[in-house]
Amino acid sequence: MDEQLKSNLTSSKHWLRLVYMVLFSIFLQVSSLVMWVLVAVQFLFALITGKDNVNLRRFGDSLSQYIYQALRFLTYNTEDKPFPFADWPESSVVAAPAEDKVVEQEIIEKGSES
Repeated sequence: MDEQLKSNLTSSKHWLRLVYMVLFSIFLQVSSLVMWVLVAVQFLFALITGKDNVNLRRFGDSLSQYIYQALRFLTYNTEDKPFPFADWPESSVVAAPAEDKVVEQEIIEKGSES
């Protein structure tokens, strides 16, 4: 048992992961700050224009995926390192705003009434 502990403590693999974990912890803190700024800007945009900004929504989606990837790495749920050691996550947000779907549904409903 003593030999196993000594082997673990001197393993460069564990210490290198610690360096990555500190680095991704810093990235995670910065990402969280950017996310809160994004939330505030998106809210103001929606308040002023009456609808959200699709580009901000896409960026928010990809940023939230990055935060998820970083948390998975930090909690030992994956060995895959997130950006900048991998590609930035792609957004899965559909380009059409939600209001267009509501208007389209209302048109379909009115057309079926006549």
